[in-house]
Amino acid sequence: MIAEIITIGDEILIGQIVDTNSVFISKALNEIGISVHQITSIQDEKTHILEALEAAKQKADVVLITGGLGPTKDDITKHTLCEYFDDKLVQNDSVLAHIEELFAKYITTSPISDMNRLQALVPSKAQVLNNDYGTAPGMWLQKEDTVFISMPGVPYEMRGLMTNQIIPKLQEEFERPYIYHKTILTYGMGESSIAMKIESWENNLPTFIKLAYLPNSGKVRLRLTAKGTNKEEITNAVDAHAEKLYPIIGDIIKGVEGKSSIVTQIGELLVAKGHKLASAESCTGGRIAAQITQESGVSAFFNGSAVTYAVQSKIDVLGVSEDIINTYSVVSKEVVELMAAGAKKIYKSDYAIATTGNAGPTKGNSDVEVGTVFIGIASPSGIISQEFNFGQPREKVVNKAVTKAFQMLLEEILKNSK
Repeated sequence: MIAEIITIGDEILIGQIVDTNSVFISKALNEIGISVHQITSIQDEKTHILEALEAAKQKADVVLITGGLGPTKDDITKHTLCEYFDDKLVQNDSVLAHIEELFAKYITTSPISDMNRLQALVPSKAQVLNNDYGTAPGMWLQKEDTVFISMPGVPYEMRGLMTNQIIPKLQEEFERPYIYHKTILTYGMGESSIAMKIESWENNLPTFIKLAYLPNSGKVRLRLTAKGTNKEEITNAVDAHAEKLYPIIGDIIKGVEGKSSIVTQIGELLVAKGHKLASAESCTGGRIAAQITQESGVSAFFNGSAVTYAVQSKIDVLGVSEDIINTYSVVSKEVVELMAAGAKKIYKSDYAIATTGNAGPTKGNSDVEVGTVFIGIASPSGIISQEFNFGQPREKVVNKAVTKAFQMLLEEILKNSK
């Protein structure tokens, strides 16, 4: 079953907002066996909308539309849908009652207006999908063999509709294949090197299993995908072939996406030993701590982080010697090791990660080459550090530093666990 997503709104096309809606919709559809073949972003302009609807109808079984459902004149989706379906807008009393209830209960800054009440107008041929979190309802329409579903562009409203109404209705209305993805996380080896090592394994994959390489900042995800009618057969086949990767590249495999991320593995190892972790970040600006705290339950092992971006903060907060900084430079092996030791001490932790570097675009407080990063790990057995050059631009340097820091930490914890 094939789907297409159409996002309506100039704010996406001019880069004013990021289209997170399509990401959420694609994931939700994929989980129930519906494949998204195209995502199209268009202006709030009638001709563009009509052309996009007709083009999608020729290719897709279901078309999901977000945006253009507001009460103001620039939101024209409902009127354009009426033209496309040869329909007219009519007042839906249940939607109107919902709007009035929302204003009475939650919206106290301004009274309900006639413009707000216009949200209750929907195409007469549409099945209304109740929007629990806003005034614009979702709408389900059909033309020949294609279903069109229109949703508001506000992300939390769209997510509520997808989760509570649209996904259950799609599951009820359509027979769908089962799609299974398994994504292996690898660290420390480039895409082409991995491809060479697993070439024979890849060549022996059955035709119904597809492999995709997804490289990003020092890590490569290997995604295995299969589609079919028998869930158990597909799942077992993908899992069996994924297991065959471990004897080949097991040294760089650091988990399975959605099940055992590198942070999860680090946490499980630390908790098992009753150990704690801290971080001290300069060039990575808190991203290590942010990635750790994205996952639930990390308070069991993560004590805290110091983002000591300025030179003086490294001295005042972490206790790094000013003489050491003046002698070796703020971007150096000596400084990152003192940063790690300082974080380990002030946060009363067993392990600490530290980073200092020159992410660019200028050299800043150090004369070392742009892209240079030092990563230090303090552990119960001592302190280690490594120097890297991650090139440019700035974002690449920071992301690669975060990835490498987690890889080094995991390896150090495993070494100390033996």
